[in-house]
Amino acid sequence: MLLGKKIILGISGSIAAYKSASLTRLLIKAGAEVQVLMTPSAQDFITPLTLSTLSKRPVFTEVSTESAWNNHVELGLWADAMVIAPATATTLAKLANGLCDNILAAAYLSARCPVFFAPAMDLDMWRHPATRSNVSRLQEYGNHLIPVGVGELASGLSGEGRMAEPEAIVAHLEQFFAQSKDLSGKKILLTAGPTYEPIDPVRFIGNRSSGKMGVALADAAARRGASVTLLLGPSKLSSTEQNVQVIRVETAQEMHDAALQFFAEADAAILAAAVADYRPKTVATEKIKKKGEELQLDLIKNPDIAAELGQIKRSGQLLIGFALETNDEESHAQGKLERKNFDFIVLNSLRDAGAGFNHDTNKISILFKNNKKRDFELKSKSAVAEDILQAMVDLFKE
Repeated sequence: MLLGKKIILGISGSIAAYKSASLTRLLIKAGAEVQVLMTPSAQDFITPLTLSTLSKRPVFTEVSTESAWNNHVELGLWADAMVIAPATATTLAKLANGLCDNILAAAYLSARCPVFFAPAMDLDMWRHPATRSNVSRLQEYGNHLIPVGVGELASGLSGEGRMAEPEAIVAHLEQFFAQSKDLSGKKILLTAGPTYEPIDPVRFIGNRSSGKMGVALADAAARRGASVTLLLGPSKLSSTEQNVQVIRVETAQEMHDAALQFFAEADAAILAAAVADYRPKTVATEKIKKKGEELQLDLIKNPDIAAELGQIKRSGQLLIGFALETNDEESHAQGKLERKNFDFIVLNSLRDAGAGFNHDTNKISILFKNNKKRDFELKSKSAVAEDILQAMVDLFKE
């Protein structure tokens, strides 16, 4: 899948830079052309000569030298993909905020190709809110996160933060380029994000859903040729693909009404939103003031979007649901699959590390009507989206 592909490999200053030699070798072996770019600090960990020898091309470490200007604009137009591995906390911060003081950042800002970044840093650096914000911003720009690994770190700590292994990075690229337009002509309805159910003008009942999984599904479906309508609850995210129509909603009732409006024309609906089951019976017109030791809210049931769509689903139309569980996961998901008339249901558990709300990764199982089940390993949500869509494509072919 990488034969003839032109790959920019950007290397920043991390102990994990030693892996870039193996990554370069694997990309070349797969038939790709590789142009290596290095930040000044990356050269403290691996020499340009090593990478030049492996890539069979000169390595660029500066935008300009005494003898030449290394044209980052041309590089951005030349490449089929840019891979930043390792991507340090400093590099992530620079790229997320458009700071351009080295050849890697200059090429990134000029790139018109898909960009993949494989972070590498210590556990607490990876978990820091500033890093999480920078990663989220880069994903919002349409860049692709290659998830960090878990294990022993250079500091001696153990946990998240290891750069993905070169084999995993190559596999990620191969999967991306293997995508076909197998959803061309299909209309896909998607729900994503939370719903906010107002209590008064300043307060609401909500949940921790970020919308990342649903947006990843919308973007992946569009790349596979589908025309996508995304009903997106309150979320900072949005789609980066032209074939995605984003309709912003806030409450479960708004999402329900929009879903019924667009479902009739859809070939498939994927219900990834975390819709509130209940809403306040009465919404105060003014901010509720603090009085006494208790506040009682009367809640009423929201419309069940999945159940209603399951009842009106026509022959040949697919309906796909999600189940996020904390206990008896499989039995709860199987029951939901049957009650809502789903064609399959995507199950994930909050007990699995790296799965659920606000993570960049997810770990899922897919349950089908015929009691067939497929389990998947922990992956980036963009990779999980491909697994879900492939299962949907396979059903279309039956």
